[in-house]
Amino acid sequence: MDIYIPPYDITEEMLELASEITENLGRLSSISDLERLPRLRRVNRIKSIQSSLAIENNTLSLEQVTDVIDGKRVLGPEDDIIAVKNAFEVYKRFSEFDPFSLGDMQKAHGIMMNGLMSGAGELRTGPVGVFNENGKVIHIAPPQEMVPGLMTQLFDWLKNSKTNMLIRSSVFHYEFEFIHPFGDGNGRTGRLWQTALLASWKPIFEWVPIESIIKDHQEKYYKAIGLSTAEGKSNAFILFMLGVIKKAVEEIVRDTHNHQIHISNQIKALMSVIEVYPMSAVELMAKLELKSRLTFRKNYLQPALEAGLIAMTDPDNPTNRNQRYYKI
Repeated sequence: MDIYIPPYDITEEMLELASEITENLGRLSSISDLERLPRLRRVNRIKSIQSSLAIENNTLSLEQVTDVIDGKRVLGPEDDIIAVKNAFEVYKRFSEFDPFSLGDMQKAHGIMMNGLMSGAGELRTGPVGVFNENGKVIHIAPPQEMVPGLMTQLFDWLKNSKTNMLIRSSVFHYEFEFIHPFGDGNGRTGRLWQTALLASWKPIFEWVPIESIIKDHQEKYYKAIGLSTAEGKSNAFILFMLGVIKKAVEEIVRDTHNHQIHISNQIKALMSVIEVYPMSAVELMAKLELKSRLTFRKNYLQPALEAGLIAMTDPDNPTNRNQRYYKI
């Protein structure tokens, strides 16, 4: 049986954008793979979660989302708080999912929408539509009885296509939103899954907050979906997403470079002596051959804590005399 091929045309503009993205990724890998920048990875993940949920009208701010993830009490709608916890759990288990598996997508959706809808993780059994940020219907999805077949065809194409992953993941994202296979949570799942596909190509994408750029251009996002539907092919959406990915990669290249600059020689010295098990300030100062506690705290300890490179055993009581520090 022939593999279904979603309708789209690869254009020179697409290829040029894909080339620019790949070139920027090369710059990023030459700077750092983010392994030494846990704070930046964490910040980007939180941005991804907050932005993707905000597109779905979640009211929690970036600071509130951070507090929810940190286990702090947050005043806000219960469903919004549940959505953040669910999204964090999904992103935390990111590497466990096979992005070419419909079953794994359903598992991810089940986690994402747990406690927010009945039938989380199950393909829909009723009609749904796509709405823009103003609540206007921009797309009526195919009938529910067609969904299993359409999703199977889409994943078969995804696994067999040789198209560049930047373009292929964008086609998949559009087709997924067109089918709208779940009763709710399609937007956040579609954005998650494009990131998962990109990360299967270049692992760095796990930490690129593409969702935050989409949020900044939310109206264009919906227009690209609508235009692609009207034209009967996903070209407009592909171009939109390639532009978003290009900007997101450019931003993380800049942010990574800035973080690297701020890792001083003193921090590097501290990182060379600190261990993964807790150590006292006195032990660390002895290893660094330092006598001034003030110098140690100002030039070594505090900058490393702020960079997210080390952590405290008792973060709620920074001045605890029994405080210990360890490498993250």
